[in-house]
Amino acid sequence: MKKQQRTLMFRERLLSRMMELGMSRSELARQCLVDRSTIAQLLNTDDVRLPNAHLAAECASALQVSTDWLLGLTERSETSAGLLSTACEIADAERTPSDDKILEWHREASGYKIRHVPATFPDLLKTEAVLSFEYAQFLDKTPEQASSAMHETLQWLRAPGSDYEICISTHMVESLINGVGYWQGLPLAARKEQIEHLIKSCRELYPSLRVYLCDNKKVYSSPISVFGHFLAVVYIGRYYMVFRERKQIQALTQHFDYLIREADTGARTAANVIEEMAEGLFD
Repeated sequence: MKKQQRTLMFRERLLSRMMELGMSRSELARQCLVDRSTIAQLLNTDDVRLPNAHLAAECASALQVSTDWLLGLTERSETSAGLLSTACEIADAERTPSDDKILEWHREASGYKIRHVPATFPDLLKTEAVLSFEYAQFLDKTPEQASSAMHETLQWLRAPGSDYEICISTHMVESLINGVGYWQGLPLAARKEQIEHLIKSCRELYPSLRVYLCDNKKVYSSPISVFGHFLAVVYIGRYYMVFRERKQIQALTQHFDYLIREADTGARTAANVIEEMAEGLFD
């Protein structure tokens, strides 16, 4: 970046942050321990000089942003301490799709690709019977709330421009078909309905929704969601680990893309493969 461009960016960011905070030139000068004329000179559109390091740092401190951001060296305005605190947030996990955090992240990612590895099945593709089976024991969230949230997410998926990739464990599908493991106790009729719903969704929502089947013995993943290029979430049980740093999001995106490349079943054939796996269930 040329000096003139950097000077212009510094001036624009300085002025925008002052306006955002409602800070006058006199107040900024007072906090930076300089004359008001010095601040006026920084904001003078005819002046192409940058402030010295000390004054730039004082302005950044007064405006609660990083010096690098003021000088156009980064797009993140947070200070070093702020960046450390936001590098990885810990958010409570309500364990149900009615969790406001999940819905908030979906809204935030409107228009962007979402990549998802569910703990069991993706909540937006579960039937009412499965939601009741999973969430009936949670006193603070009812199956009806979970169902309402699921339908809201599904409505988002059906909107134009939606792009959703999901990687499901083949073993989880087999367990559902056979009614064992996690799905033990779920009635046969409910299992049939869930499989039929999954097959139908894979067909009708493609290509907006693309479902892949992966062998966990070959490639493994914790439950994760990557919302566009600005947010990634790892589910660890009681909490979500929330990442907003570009390199962290890129790493989790690359991890998901690796799962897709190694998937046993691609999105085009997922419905047919699940249907073949469940043939005995429908006899």
